[in-house]
Amino acid sequence: MMMRQITFLGAATIALVAAMPAAAQDNTVVKRVERLEKEMRAVQRSVFPGGSPTFFEGEIAPDNTPGERARTNAPVIDLTARVDALESQLQALTGQTEQNAFQLRELEKQFTAYKAEMDKRFADPAAEAVPTATPASLAPTVKPPAAAATVAATPVKKPAEKPAAKPATTDAARLALVKKVEVPASGNETKDAYDYGYRLWEAKLYPEAQAQLKTVVAKWPKSSQASFAQNLLGRSYLDEGKPSLAAVAFYNNYKDRPSGARAPHSLMYMGVALDKLGRKADACKAFRELDEVYGDKAPQDVRTDAAAAKTKAGC
Repeated sequence: MMMRQITFLGAATIALVAAMPAAAQDNTVVKRVERLEKEMRAVQRSVFPGGSPTFFEGEIAPDNTPGERARTNAPVIDLTARVDALESQLQALTGQTEQNAFQLRELEKQFTAYKAEMDKRFADPAAEAVPTATPASLAPTVKPPAAAATVAATPVKKPAEKPAAKPATTDAARLALVKKVEVPASGNETKDAYDYGYRLWEAKLYPEAQAQLKTVVAKWPKSSQASFAQNLLGRSYLDEGKPSLAAVAFYNNYKDRPSGARAPHSLMYMGVALDKLGRKADACKAFRELDEVYGDKAPQDVRTDAAAAKTKAGC
């Protein structure tokens, strides 16, 4: 009887000792699974912000191929293989997330640089314009004819260089054309300034007209003449063959003075300028906005010209 008890206790002890490695291994796997769950939640919060907290089934399925494995350790081995596969997927997903974040930062830098460049270009579009051939004292300020002639008669001297004969002749010829344009003197300074710019534009002296019209807009931005001057500035650029500068001038007039007398004209001519630049889709957007914002309130000549321009642009 005593021998039977000893034999039974020995067998139980051996079975307990054999089960301990499996239990320890199972405990290790559970800890790895818990750690993976925490890491996966962190990755999901980064990749799917505000998304479902549930997990996604792994793309790598566990190996179910039957093999020569011990029956007692088979569930633990399957779980270990699945945990290994899950860790591999987590590492790949983490690396992809870091790459996507880096590419997004690079795109943001490029967009910021592009936006800064475009803002700078649209802030002062006339800075790239060709400088005028005549002295700057002629166009910006409205003066009586005698005073303008006196200022224009004073040549700009260069101490080191001697001007060539041909440019001097060209300057003199252009100066003569400017002097032929009568400077208004009605007593209304704002209107006289605009009328002088209009006469320069009418005489096809575009650089001088542009300088004069910019002076009107800068000096009297809130006056009724500012809308006329800014619109005519855009038309001057358009007639001179500079549709890019013209589009900017027309846009600024429409944006800054939407209720101005020449706002509908500027919106229509902006479509014309965009069409000349080959941007037909944007031109059609400008024409559509003209119809939506102003409609029948737009002057008849604007509606007529806009209809012809839309047909030409294929809108």
